[in-house]
Amino acid sequence: MNKVDIAILKALVRNSRASLQEIGAQVGLSATPCWNRIKRMEESGVIEGYTVRLNAEALGYADSVIVQVTLDSHTDSTLENFGRALEEIPEVVEAYLVSGDYDYYVRIAVRDTRDYERLLRERLYKIPGIRHSKSSFVLRRLKSAGVPLEAT
Repeated sequence: MNKVDIAILKALVRNSRASLQEIGAQVGLSATPCWNRIKRMEESGVIEGYTVRLNAEALGYADSVIVQVTLDSHTDSTLENFGRALEEIPEVVEAYLVSGDYDYYVRIAVRDTRDYERLLRERLYKIPGIRHSKSSFVLRRLKSAGVPLEAT
């Protein structure tokens, strides 16, 4: 990875639908060398794919909740089953197995507090093996996901 590759990645993060000509103009390359670098980064796994970023609030999910979860057991099967159960809950948008006081941090998108209460009763608390959970409503998102790219 060099400065040109980083510049290409930054351009793609800003707008993954930009044309090769647009990206090339931003980084000082013609379309063909730009395409070759992008293909190389895709093949090596640096670029995992392209996606659409949705506005949760516009879709009716005004609130995010961070749920910290502790499990009763830490066996491979318990962790695997918990992960599979989370995959089945569409409102779960991110989940991390973490070190520290809790086992998992889970981010959930909900319509409002009543929707979250419903989700707890109907889905989350029905997952076997949860010993304890703690929920915090997100008041404001200060920064959104991404991978740090070195400054150019």
